[in-house]
Amino acid sequence: MTEAKPTRTARRGRIFPEIQWTEEQKAKRQAEREAFYQRCKPIFDKVQPELIKTHYNWYITVEPNSGDYFIDKDEIAVMNMCRQKHPNAPFYLFQINETGVSGTI
Repeated sequence: MTEAKPTRTARRGRIFPEIQWTEEQKAKRQAEREAFYQRCKPIFDKVQPELIKTHYNWYITVEPNSGDYFIDKDEIAVMNMCRQKHPNAPFYLFQINETGVSGTI
């Protein structure tokens, strides 16, 4: 007697419904992100020249409300350090190099 193999049904669609953003919502979100970046960037610019000498290509998170920043070699570790100190506050992640950006496009 042969055993019947269980058949798997294929999933159709996504688990979460797609978010439909209006152009106005997209523009508002982009403006908020840019404003947050403009608050974080001066803090990074202030410490970057000194840190680039000793911590090149490390990561830094900046929490603009307190002015705190955290540095580590590991991207995940530095984000976790920031979340521990400021659990509900947003932060911005930079890489300590000439541009402050990690990766290439």
